Amino acid sequence: MKLHREGYLVMMIGLLILSAIQVGNYFLFVWSGWLWLFILLSLGALVMAYLIIQFFRIPSRTCTFESNDIMCPADGKVVVIEETEETEYLKDKRIQISIFMSPMNVHANYHPISGIVKYVKYHKGLFLVAWHPKSSTDNERSTFVTEHANGQKVLFRQIAGAVARRICYYAEPEQKAVTGEEFGFIKFGSRIDVFLPLGTKIDVKIGDKVQGKLTKLGELV
Repeated sequence: MKLHREGYLVMMIGLLILSAIQVGNYFLFVWSGWLWLFILLSLGALVMAYLIIQFFRIPSRTCTFESNDIMCPADGKVVVIEETEETEYLKDKRIQISIFMSPMNVHANYHPISGIVKYVKYHKGLFLVAWHPKSSTDNERSTFVTEHANGQKVLFRQIAGAVARRICYYAEPEQKAVTGEEFGFIKFGSRIDVFLPLGTKIDVKIGDKVQGKLTKLGELV
């Protein structure tokens, strides 16, 4: 398992702050005879350090999908599967699949299909909780559209949550996308929306726990 480059600075600052606090706790409590309290606070600091580090973990996974398969772009839980109107770019009816990513999930994001990236757009916005119905249109977000070799387009969107305060992405227009390659990262709780053509075969249901690079969302037909 690797650690994501987006977390290097956060981890360094977090661990330095925790270390400084522990030094202060040592002089404040150990010298005052409160050794038990220092041990308790030390355990708390270790838990905090673990949570910071685990958030930026990148597990080793092998991505094996057929050309028409739609790969899950993120770890999390499926919270929405519905027919809706996509109004930003495609401007037609689509099947929307939304994946909620809790702070405990892996937060790297991966291309769901191979093709050519046709659209990349970052939007400033609010920080509503990621499962709020309006988070898809009102929150800070980044939208991407990839055109498959068969001509079908898939739109997918990174959405910041109430805790997430930074969306990172690396995809660029006219770039070649490959299923399973990383296109971005969202810091802390967040959501990914995927808008698929009507008629797409869907292989997940609401409530399913899914994993990026491993779970098949469906198949283009």
